[in-house]
Amino acid sequence: MTIFEMYERRPKNFIKISIVLSIILLLILWSISGIEYKGIASKGSEVAYGIVYGITHPDTNLLFTTSTDGVPYLILQTIAIAILGTIFGAILAVPVSFLSSKNIVNKYVAFIFSSLVLMIRTIPSLVWALVWIRVTGPGPFCGVVTQSICSIGMISKMFVTAIEDLDTGILESLDASGCNTFEKIRYGVIPQLSASFVSTTIYRFDINLKDATTLGIVGAGGIGAALVQSISSRRWTMVGSFLSALILLVLIIEYFSTKLRNKLARG
Repeated sequence: MTIFEMYERRPKNFIKISIVLSIILLLILWSISGIEYKGIASKGSEVAYGIVYGITHPDTNLLFTTSTDGVPYLILQTIAIAILGTIFGAILAVPVSFLSSKNIVNKYVAFIFSSLVLMIRTIPSLVWALVWIRVTGPGPFCGVVTQSICSIGMISKMFVTAIEDLDTGILESLDASGCNTFEKIRYGVIPQLSASFVSTTIYRFDINLKDATTLGIVGAGGIGAALVQSISSRRWTMVGSFLSALILLVLIIEYFSTKLRNKLARG
C-alpha cells in the first residue's frame, strides 16, 4: 500500500473536531457574557504601585527582628503550620487510602471511604478554616487542623492511585514462598509504595506552605494575617518585607523539594 493510499484511508474526524470546537467556542462566548468589566478601581493603580514600591524598599527592621511581629518569627510559624499539617495529614491518609482501594478492601467499603475523600477535597481550605476557627478559635492550631484535613483529601487520592498500581505478582511470589502478612507488607508493599508516598507528601508540603499564608487571612495563624493588616493600612514597606520573605521561602522550598522528588522518582 502506497503512502497516498494510506493517507486517503486516514480517519475522517473533521465533523467530530468541528463539533468539539463549536462547543468550546459556545462555552467561551457564554462565559464572557457573564463577565462585566467596569475598569480598574480608582485606587487600584495606587495599590499596585505601593506593592511594587514595598517589594523594592522592604522594611529591614521587620526582616531582622526577633520579635513576634517580625518576619523571621511569622515565617517560622508558617513553616511550622505547614510541616505539622502535612505530617498529620499524611499519617491519617495512609489508613484512609488503603480503605479506599478496591484491590485491598471490599468495593462497598472502598466506595464509602472514596466518598469521604471526595467530600474533603470538594470543600476549599478557606471554608474548612472558617469552620474550624469556630471550634478551636483563631491561631496556629486552627491552621494545623485545617491543613491536616485538607491534606488527607489530596494525599489519599494520590496514595490510592499508587496502591491500585501495585504489582500483585510480587505479593503472590512472597505468598508462595511462605511469607506471612507482615513479611508481605514489609518486602512486597512498602518497597513499591515508599517512594510514591514520600514524593506525594513533599508535594503536599509545597501546597500547604502556600496555603498557610492564605489561611492566615482568616485568622488561622502564620504570616497571612500580618500581610493583610499591612495592606489594609497601606504600609507598603511592611508589605514588601512580608512578600519578599515569602517569595524567597517558596523559591528555596521549591528548589529542594523538586530535587528530592526527582531523586525519588529516579530511584
